[in-house]
Amino acid sequence: MELTPKERILLAINNQIPDRVPVMPDFSNMIPCRLTGRPFWDIYLHRKPTISQAYADAVDYFGIDGWFMGHVNMKKASKPEVTSSASPIINDRIHQTVVYRTAKGDLREIITYLSDDPPTKTEKMVKDIQKQFPMIRELYAPIIGYDATHMEEHRRRVGDKGIFCLTVNYPGVQYWVNFFDDNAAGVTYALYDEPEIMDEWAYLADREFTAMAEIQLSLKPDVLLFGGSGTLTLASPELVRKYALPTIKKITRMAKEAGVPTMLHSCGKTMAFLDMLVNETDLNCINPLEEPPMGDVILAEAKTLYGSKICLMGNLNTSTIMLQGSTDDVEIAAKKAIDDAGAGGGFILSTGDQCGRDTPDANIFKMVEVAKTYGVYR
Repeated sequence: MELTPKERILLAINNQIPDRVPVMPDFSNMIPCRLTGRPFWDIYLHRKPTISQAYADAVDYFGIDGWFMGHVNMKKASKPEVTSSASPIINDRIHQTVVYRTAKGDLREIITYLSDDPPTKTEKMVKDIQKQFPMIRELYAPIIGYDATHMEEHRRRVGDKGIFCLTVNYPGVQYWVNFFDDNAAGVTYALYDEPEIMDEWAYLADREFTAMAEIQLSLKPDVLLFGGSGTLTLASPELVRKYALPTIKKITRMAKEAGVPTMLHSCGKTMAFLDMLVNETDLNCINPLEEPPMGDVILAEAKTLYGSKICLMGNLNTSTIMLQGSTDDVEIAAKKAIDDAGAGGGFILSTGDQCGRDTPDANIFKMVEVAKTYGVYR
């Protein structure tokens, strides 16, 4: 009997055998925006349409098993006043200045929006961690409630087209890099020059994410998704173990007790992190398991080592195969991935991290076709 996309994905995530291998290429941003035919700032800045709607339309267009993200508005005991202003279009860019006015001083960031690429922070909050940490503390007031109105509306629209996820983060370099103006270098210096500050920040973040997860789990999403892009790529295994792993352990245990499966997204190098996740947490699924040189995962090896304990999701190369390859290249790679990791279930056919904007539609359609024909269990 043919399953719904939601049923199919949830069986795979729980390391069981669905009717066929689910197919969930990683294209949450650029491809849905391209398909709208609008400048990207219309979606990301003006929300016309929202990225959620653009993604939903892309799911329908390509016929994939969907991977939808919802959002819950958290209410805090106190919060800074936030002001935002956007520039006119200059050199095909819009610059948005966002100021967080705290009792200890102001924090500022600038987000640059492009017509044909996702936005990026071109100025980040933290320029001097010693001076600015009192302001950072103000961002982490206790959570005292939530508003899930928009989340429920989105969940109803998703229906059975795929899994409905709520997302949560965890401390680590991959999290802090979003705050430091000098990026990973700034985080690294802070970790070694100001360890007490960074330990306190890890505590505050852990407290916030745990509280968020408790609320989100009570709302029963199909999956709780950890966002952790570059967790091991940006840090040593020792730093991952110190800052990231404790929060992941705690929240995956909470999710298991609540009956909600968990998935973790971390692009780049993964194998040492994967070993920690399989043997020390209650995580159910991991993606995108990128192959060299973008990552360090050989899918067949990962299946042999960990496939009986965790659902693997990946890992067609987004550059050489999906973007630059032919449909024949995609077919060969997709069949190999299914051969390497599909046996016994617990596998979702996907790509590496984020298919590029100009990935040919024909290549995505071919990937879907292979999953629906070659990925059937007999």
